[in-house]
Amino acid sequence: MSRSDYPSAHPFLPQEKSLDNLAEAAAGCQGCPLYQDATQVVFGEGHGEADIMLVGEQPGVREDRTGEPFVGPAGKVLDQAIGEAGLHRGDLYITNAVKHFKAETTEDRVNEIKPNVSEITACRPWLEQEMEQVQPEIIVALGAVAARSLIGQAIAIGETLDEWMQTAEGRDLLVTYHPSATLRSIAEADQDRIFDAITAALVRARETVTPTRPGARPQA
Repeated sequence: MSRSDYPSAHPFLPQEKSLDNLAEAAAGCQGCPLYQDATQVVFGEGHGEADIMLVGEQPGVREDRTGEPFVGPAGKVLDQAIGEAGLHRGDLYITNAVKHFKAETTEDRVNEIKPNVSEITACRPWLEQEMEQVQPEIIVALGAVAARSLIGQAIAIGETLDEWMQTAEGRDLLVTYHPSATLRSIAEADQDRIFDAITAALVRARETVTPTRPGARPQA
């Protein structure tokens, strides 16, 4: 199957582009099959002119219920990393590469499943428009799905930590682990290593966006 054969969110984009209009239009998106089983779309939120944009992978169970990004267990980890990095969540724009929750339901639990390439590709028009509206100076990709959506190809996160990269549109990008990786790790040393890597990426983003940069918005 070629890239042009994938489903797409393009037909659902509003004519008048703004974050509010995009969020409203995304609620009715049927650009890929994920909308059929998800409770609701989970669009990005935060500062509409943020210097730093954080892009996760997809909503989790809690996000699917509330309609807000990063409010579950992984969100608590992210909030801690944001605070330790000297940032404030309200100054950031936080979103996901895929806007609907993908899961497999069994008799006793709901298991989150990573989106596949076609679903990542189908949802990218929403992310493109979020980047266009917010115009962030730096983007931090949280996890492999976010990195693939932003770069356009798969990468090994452990091999790209601390490296400046660029999105497909040429925006400055840092790639790190998804906060949920700390929750999946059994060894405390691995949990600390992953959390430290996330925090380090946020610190680097904060230190790069300085008040002396022309046109910079204060992170206060």
